[in-house]
Amino acid sequence: MSLTASRTLQANNKAIYVTLLSILTFFLFLDYIPGLQAWSTWVTPPVALFLGLFFALTCGQAHPKFNKKVSKYLLQYSVVGLGFGMNLHSALASGKEGMEFTIISVIGTLIIGWFIGRKFLKMDRNTSYLISSGTAICGGSAIAAVGPVLKAKDSEMSVALGTIFILNAIALFIFPAIGHLLGMDQQQFGTWAAIAIHDTSSVVGAGAAYGEEALKVATTIKLTRALWIIPIAFATSLIFKSKGQKISIPWFIFFFVLAMIVNTYLLDGMPELGNAINGIARKTLTITMFFIGASLSLDVLKAVGIKPLLQGVLLWVVISLSTLAYIYFI
Repeated sequence: MSLTASRTLQANNKAIYVTLLSILTFFLFLDYIPGLQAWSTWVTPPVALFLGLFFALTCGQAHPKFNKKVSKYLLQYSVVGLGFGMNLHSALASGKEGMEFTIISVIGTLIIGWFIGRKFLKMDRNTSYLISSGTAICGGSAIAAVGPVLKAKDSEMSVALGTIFILNAIALFIFPAIGHLLGMDQQQFGTWAAIAIHDTSSVVGAGAAYGEEALKVATTIKLTRALWIIPIAFATSLIFKSKGQKISIPWFIFFFVLAMIVNTYLLDGMPELGNAINGIARKTLTITMFFIGASLSLDVLKAVGIKPLLQGVLLWVVISLSTLAYIYFI
């Protein structure tokens, strides 16, 4: 392909990218115009993710650095905004049961993941541990935090992130469907999604697709689970004898809690303000799904390989089924 043709293709891809993003944003915010709210109902997190995936797999990555940076920060701002729609006492009460299982599941997932990756699939140490950490805690955020402590190579980080990302995309589509098929209530689905789905973005997206209460439960449990990044990173430095490595702390979780406190105690008499912020956060979360979907590419799929993906799937099945058993029988 000539240089001119390549530049023309890139320009066309960027135009398609901007058009899709503009259409999503336009219809999403029609919800604020009286009489036009119904036109925005089709723009859901799964639809936005699908459009992003469709673009990336057919046109490639138009703005890879932009996608990565915007999706990271917009997700964090969206999660904090969701806190303005939650009552602190209700959120803690609804997430209490899942918190009890979190400790067991985090440690158990790390151990089982290590066994599957190292003993069964004979994978390299770092990639196996990164995938296990991402599955156990909160997907890409955990991998990004543990990777430097582990002194993982860029290639190992990319494979682990790619594996988790692929499974996250699948989860956002299939988990709500499975939840409805099993007749799960809002509390049950929120707990299941928070523990069995890797990344915060897909957990919140799946919860939002399932229902209001599921969203609250899933968000609360998942962010509580994400705090395990800190002790796991410290434990990793001790186990693998890594010293002097900076640990990335997910500060946005503390701002999420602060938002719930503000909404519970300061905005108690002004529910409209909290609801308005929460509504905007839900919309920015949906847009975030498009950015996340557009970050996947055929190159990422090829780089992952069979063994890492197999480890991710097997570990995912174990944690999903064990969480279902916990929900229904314990």
